Amino acid sequence: MLPIRTILHPTDFSDRSAHACHLACALTRDYTARLVVLHVAVPPPVVYGEGILPPDPAILRQEAQGQLDQLQTPQDDIRAERRLVEGDPATEVLRVAQEIGADLIVMGTHGRTGLGRLLMGSVAEQVVRQAACPVLTVKVPLPVAAPSGELRGEPASA
Repeated sequence: MLPIRTILHPTDFSDRSAHACHLACALTRDYTARLVVLHVAVPPPVVYGEGILPPDPAILRQEAQGQLDQLQTPQDDIRAERRLVEGDPATEVLRVAQEIGADLIVMGTHGRTGLGRLLMGSVAEQVVRQAACPVLTVKVPLPVAAPSGELRGEPASA
């Protein structure tokens, strides 16, 4: 069995990342592991010209830190370390994973295909290809157990 002591969950605060956070928290609880939640702030491009004023990087970083601090874990008993770094998302996820000795990376993916993937790139794909540890990508919400023990959306068996 794969020993999982440290789980890295990169987040961009999207719904897909929230689904991945639920799974990362469940795995953290099940393995009594350490959870590190990471947000990579992409520095705004510097644009020169008339009439265009780029956003203040300090304000953008402060807003990102606020979102990271407000991020709630689904289970109250899960304590997460929160980190905010700046740079290229894939590069920073890989760097932090190595720095903390991550045994598993759990991240959401937007599931882009075709031209969207070609133009936008895929952080998850780059991380999957280059990570030294296993990477679990989450694209859809996980089924939630109903009070009767059945999965939501499935009919009850008679």
